[in-house]
Amino acid sequence: MAVAATDIGGDQRPLVGITLKIMSVTVFVVMSSLIKSAGTVPAGQIVFFRSLFAIFPILVMLAWQHQLATAMRTERPVSHVLRGLVGVTAMALSFFGLTRLPLPDAITLNYAQPLLVVVFSALFIGEAVRIYRWSAVLVGFVGVVVIAWPKLTLLTGSTGLEAGQAVGVIAILGGAAASAVAMLLVRRLVTTEKTATIVMWFSVTATVVSLFTIPFGWAPLTYWQFLALTGAGLCGGVAQILMTQCYRYAELSTIAPFEYTSMLLAIVVGYFAFGDIPTLYTLVGGLIVVGAGLFIIWRERQLGLKRGAARRFVHPGG
Repeated sequence: MAVAATDIGGDQRPLVGITLKIMSVTVFVVMSSLIKSAGTVPAGQIVFFRSLFAIFPILVMLAWQHQLATAMRTERPVSHVLRGLVGVTAMALSFFGLTRLPLPDAITLNYAQPLLVVVFSALFIGEAVRIYRWSAVLVGFVGVVVIAWPKLTLLTGSTGLEAGQAVGVIAILGGAAASAVAMLLVRRLVTTEKTATIVMWFSVTATVVSLFTIPFGWAPLTYWQFLALTGAGLCGGVAQILMTQCYRYAELSTIAPFEYTSMLLAIVVGYFAFGDIPTLYTLVGGLIVVGAGLFIIWRERQLGLKRGAARRFVHPGG
């Protein structure tokens, strides 16, 4: 998630930031692996565990930073709740897809999210997106189609596991779209809200909202499922903290490319933990999506440098 400008320190240590980012990505992959190992638990139930138990490490962080008393203080509760509702939808769809797809496929398909952020930024908030980034987005979507197409074709006349994988692809992509919308809402929140406030409001909102899915049927959990989902929640909170902290030590353009290490981790963990072997479609499509994402990051950095140079030219003494 994004970090409020008021929360970012001036202590630029890129290697520390990169290390924290890789640690964050690793813990998120562990979280996904634990959720997948729990089996086909209802998505709302997974969201509850993920949100509730994520609160505990976040509370520890806030207490350590002496921000616990003011963590929920805000003048924009409606904006926080709206962001929470969209975020819960994104999590539920992503978790549903995760329980029905091989781990590498599920994580790689989530790379559609930054592509959709570019599209939605242009459509909904009027951000200027020029030909270079539009081209990268189109190439990235080609990669998504390459990954998804073999499974989507299973919708015609297939049943059981194969049909479940096709629905899983649709759920993951729907979750990526909802996550992109949530990211736009966070962009607006960070202009006035602290990171701690955004994180706590989201965790509490997601926990409460997930309880409304109980009437739709929660599954009785085995001892292992309870431990796995609890561990997933704790991992989610720890990963959130690591991700928040990494942006204090390095620029976004420096850290963002390391998000894609999750693809390699997912392949390794998927193979040894679940026997998932990535298909050629997943590998080729994943590389296309990663390449498009890296180009967008590079382009954002170039535009940022140009804007900075223009500001220095206009205000040479500033």
